[in-house]
Amino acid sequence: MPRELADLPFARFLEVQDELRDEGAYDCAHFQGLSLDDPQLRGVTFTECAISATTVNGGFFRYSRFNDVWLGSTRWIRTDLSETNWMDVEFVMAALSGVEAFGSTLRRVSFHNCKFDAVNLRGAVLNEVSFVDCVLRDVDISEAKLTSVTFPGSEISGLSLRNAKLKKVDLREARSVGISSGVESLSGALITNMQLFDLAPVFAHTFGITVKDL
Repeated sequence: MPRELADLPFARFLEVQDELRDEGAYDCAHFQGLSLDDPQLRGVTFTECAISATTVNGGFFRYSRFNDVWLGSTRWIRTDLSETNWMDVEFVMAALSGVEAFGSTLRRVSFHNCKFDAVNLRGAVLNEVSFVDCVLRDVDISEAKLTSVTFPGSEISGLSLRNAKLKKVDLREARSVGISSGVESLSGALITNMQLFDLAPVFAHTFGITVKDL
């Protein structure tokens, strides 16, 4: 189960901030109820912070670091999160649309009841990441490296896997798995017999197999 804000070990130390500035580093800050239009942050570090009920529209956080951060009910729209670093981070009820997060590193990150729409994770590194009861639509993880990634209760459609490297990726608890390209990169993933059956047309198309009954 996802944690509530009050469950965080650093919750009592959080100080509410009414704006977000490019100040280099934030420690025990709580950004709540903000509407950020085109924020320009580069290389900012967030440590033991919380972001809740906040919308980020455009802008960029390139090269920023998020360490032990909790995000509840946040919306990210066409935001540049490329080459960012996320460690021990929890997203709850987040929505990401048109987000650029290529080249990012995610370690021990969990997503709960989140929606991803046209998110670019090309060349990203995901290690010990879980997508729980999420919706992933047209997500691009081409050339990414995924290790110990799980998708319990999630719906996946239009996933691009070209040249991705998978290790201990468990898709068996996903509610649905739809792959638009790179199905050959599923090597290193665990799937069920039913998922294999559902993916059979994609495998046949990829490998030039014609399926035709007599």
